Parts: sequence; C-alpha cells; structure tokens
Amino acid sequence: MTVTRIGVGDPTARYDVVVGTGTLAELPGLVGDAERVAVIHSGNLDTIVHPLVGALREAGYQVHSMSVPDGEAAKTSDVAVDLWSRLGRQRFTRSDVVVGVGGGAATDLAGFVAATWLRGVRAILVPTTLLGMVDAAVGGKTGINTPEGKNLVGAFHPPAGVLCDLENLRSLPQADYIGGLAEIVKAGFIADPVICDLVEKDPEGAVHPAGTHTRELIERAIRVKAEVVSGDLRESGRREILNYGHTLGHAIERVENYTFRHGYAVSIGMVFAAELARLDGRINADLVERHRSLLAGVGLPVSYDRADRAGLLSAMSVDKKTRGATLRFVVLNGLAEPAVLSGPTPTLLEEAHLAITSGARSF
Repeated sequence: MTVTRIGVGDPTARYDVVVGTGTLAELPGLVGDAERVAVIHSGNLDTIVHPLVGALREAGYQVHSMSVPDGEAAKTSDVAVDLWSRLGRQRFTRSDVVVGVGGGAATDLAGFVAATWLRGVRAILVPTTLLGMVDAAVGGKTGINTPEGKNLVGAFHPPAGVLCDLENLRSLPQADYIGGLAEIVKAGFIADPVICDLVEKDPEGAVHPAGTHTRELIERAIRVKAEVVSGDLRESGRREILNYGHTLGHAIERVENYTFRHGYAVSIGMVFAAELARLDGRINADLVERHRSLLAGVGLPVSYDRADRAGLLSAMSVDKKTRGATLRFVVLNGLAEPAVLSGPTPTLLEEAHLAITSGARSF
C-alpha cells in the first residue's frame, strides 16, 4: 500500500501527516541528527513500541522508553513532572527528540512535554488509535487536564511529523474504534459532506479497520483538519469550528471523571449542538435527525441523562471557548456551514438538554 502525505502548517512551519502501512520506516529520517530519543508511550503497546525502539537503536540513537498510564490518566501534571525529571536525568538537550506513541492522550502529553522541555524540543507523533490519527495528533495542540477541566493547560507545538500506520488499527478494541469515528463524522458535518455520505452508505463497514471506505474516511478527516489548522495555527479564528460537539462533550467527560470515551461524549455533544441550532432557527429538524441516525448507525450514543443540567452547565463554563460568563457553542447554519452561537438563553439550553435526555439509554 502506498503512503499518502498530507501537509499541515504554513510555509514557515510545515510538516507531513503520513498515512498508510509501514510508515514507521520514516521515523529515523525524521529524528535526523539527534543523539537522544525519548519514546513516551502508553503502557499497553509493547508490540508496537519494542520494534520501534529497536529500529532507532539500530540506527545509532540513545533511546529511552518512558511508559505512561493509559488514557486520560496520563494527562496530569504529576505525570508531566515525572517525565521532565527523566529527561533531565538523561541530559536531554534542544537537539534531542521526543516521540509520542499511543492514543490521543499519549500524544497530547508527549507533545506538551516536548513543548515545555527547554522551551521546546522536536516532537514526532505516532498515533495508534483512530481518534489519534484523525484528530489529536494533527494540528500541534498539546495539553494536560486539571480537576477543573480538560486541556486547560497546554501549548501550541507543531510536531516534526505524524506517522499513521493503518495496520495498528486492526488490534484496536471495537469500542475505541467506534469512538474515533465521532471525530470523522464531525469533519463531515462541519466541512466535508462526502464523509457523511460514505458512512451512511456502509455503516457496518465504517466500524471496521478493513471497511471498504476506511482509508478514504481517515484521509478526508485528516485533510479537513489540516486545511483548517493551516489557516489558523493558534486557534484565533476559524480553527474553533473543530470543536463542534466538544463544549458539551468535554463537560460530560469532566462530570464522568474522564472515564467516558471522548468520541462518545463528542457524539452526544454534536446532537446537543444540532438541537441548539434548530431551536435558534438555523437548521431544520431533518438535519438534526441526520445527526442522530448517522451517529447511532455506527454505535455512537446520541442521548445522555447521567448528569443534571446544572452540573453540565458548571462544567461547560470553563470551556476554552467561553468568554467571561458567556457560553459559546460551535453550531451549524447548514450542512458544512459551521458558525458560533454566543450566549444562548437559559430557555434554549434547557430545551436542548431536554432533547438529549429524552429516551436516553445506557451505553
């Protein structure tokens, strides 16, 4: 299988997201003339990490494998401090490299550590989950969580490259793969309706790495994100549209103490945002129903009643898009027509919340 290269960034800071099989063969070339390499990785990836570390050592690099907890448990200040201490003990310099291997949490953490060590060293990201490939590892946003919210501490730090080996998806648990689909569907609703068409055409194939349209879906989602972030590297404008579904999604993750899959929370958040847009007169009920049917068709949740509205509102109040006391939501004015709804009325929020709690089911 040939690889596809999708460029991200502007002419002064550009890198490639490489999609295909055998992409790790490009890793030594990206590491370049560094002396030391820190491989920060989730603890359950021995079959991926061991060959990667071996190849780097064969190429002559001093490689230090640094395991971190799985999932959001990795994105804490305690874990970051431990990694900084380990880099210090190994005398990492500005010419050395951090390689992040794992899902979105691992690459977020590795990127943040690289951004903050000596005020910035090179990072190379090797996402091993669907969520990591189409979202977290692309765009240069890094971060860790605090008790007050998700990704509230972070930095913009574009990687030197992103290597997406599609073979790694074959061993991904089904629930995690389905969770990653939420970010692909999001790209369809905000920018590329062909994504929605492909998922609706073959929902059973969409939930499997070997599906007929899998590679096209992944590449289309990456291209959407690459196009948006290349024009807004520091989230000062249009990049905000990538947060469609994330305001409520992040609030759900917080009230669930980060035990809730990100993609599942974003799926619910997209339905909530669609209901807000309908209630505000921006879209019709058919587009809201398309959200529900498409997302539910691939096994994603579209309703939620495990936290009260007051708790969710409190969690949403620390969202990064909030300005002062004003909540702001990415919504749609139509398919692939994203916009921002600023300061929705309490009545609007209440009605949208009722719409996602009606008929809520366990998942």
